[in-house]
Amino acid sequence: MPVAVLEAFTAPVHIALRQQDIPLTSAPVVPLRVLCSSCHLRELCVPCGVSSSDIQRLDDMKFGRRRVKMGQILYREGDRFQFIYAVRSGTFRSNLMLADGREQVNGFYMAGEVMGLDGVANGVHASSATALEDAEVCVIPYAHLTDMAMGNSGLQQVVGRLMSREILREHSLMMLLGSMNAEERLAAFLLNLSQRLKARGYSASEFHLRMSRAEIGSYLGMTLETVSRTFSAFQQLRLLEVDKRHIRLIDLEGLRRAFEVRLH
Repeated sequence: MPVAVLEAFTAPVHIALRQQDIPLTSAPVVPLRVLCSSCHLRELCVPCGVSSSDIQRLDDMKFGRRRVKMGQILYREGDRFQFIYAVRSGTFRSNLMLADGREQVNGFYMAGEVMGLDGVANGVHASSATALEDAEVCVIPYAHLTDMAMGNSGLQQVVGRLMSREILREHSLMMLLGSMNAEERLAAFLLNLSQRLKARGYSASEFHLRMSRAEIGSYLGMTLETVSRTFSAFQQLRLLEVDKRHIRLIDLEGLRRAFEVRLH
């Protein structure tokens, strides 16, 4: 798989709602203490690659922030689309409702990534977003962002880049589900997580999974049993070590080499 595609895709099971699964659409939004220009995620998030003057315009928008507790829903499928959300901390799961009533995970988002663009087409969100741990998001009024982009090539590029990321992520997920076997899917998923964590200054070879194996299986189109069996196979090959949700990639290059030709 080309590096750009592997980096783009993020992350079927019914996920029961718990008492804390309360939508936050009406939850209070408070002013940001950190502006885009001084945020440590600026090279990964909305202002990535734009000029200083355009970043100043983003600062002038005065985004709000919203804290989301583990298990809480930031927005639901069918909610009116008003905002896009840049993840400042924590991890989110995005899922769709299937025709038979089951939920399917269609993405995982971490710090520096933007959620909510699924609502642009029809004015309502096509998926739901749930926090997998305590998290915080920047709340960006989409109409305000696009209004500012009119006549400003730098901000137009921002909006275009956000759309392009979402298209590439969807394309990569389709390729993942349509052309790879179980081992290739899980390898691509782990390599993708490794790259994304490395870009954020974390270890590329040792990390804690915020999502369950059932959620990984839902995203990858695999049963829970197949996910567990494939993890065991990788462990027997000495490619990684697994301790519940803690992953240590013993041979990161070996994992990459073993699947690189088929992934490409």
